[in-house]
Amino acid sequence: MRVMILVKATEESEKGFQRSPETDAMMEAMGRFNDALQDAGILIMADGLTESARGKRVAFDGATRTVIDGPFPQPNELVAGFWLWEVKDMDEAVAWVKRCPNPMPGPSIIEIRPLHDLDDLG
Repeated sequence: MRVMILVKATEESEKGFQRSPETDAMMEAMGRFNDALQDAGILIMADGLTESARGKRVAFDGATRTVIDGPFPQPNELVAGFWLWEVKDMDEAVAWVKRCPNPMPGPSIIEIRPLHDLDDLG
């Protein structure tokens, strides 16, 4: 089962990455976690995203396309980073996420979403 693990953005992450002893320690802990995922054969891909101020959205309405510049509102609805994992089931994904170091300096949320299999699409 493939799952995408979404690290939700926060007001703090939307300010952009700032180096500090705290963020350096957080990145080292995350590196060790990623190494464990790699060693377990679960990790397919992982990366972080820049703050939404550096992004764009394209809104579709019929044939019309409208480009919207960031920053985007409601940081808790944005994604700050992701992993793509291959796990045996959702329970295994949850167990790994519980082992993850907190990806943000303060409170944070990680969302787990299964990817569609070809069988799901008929």
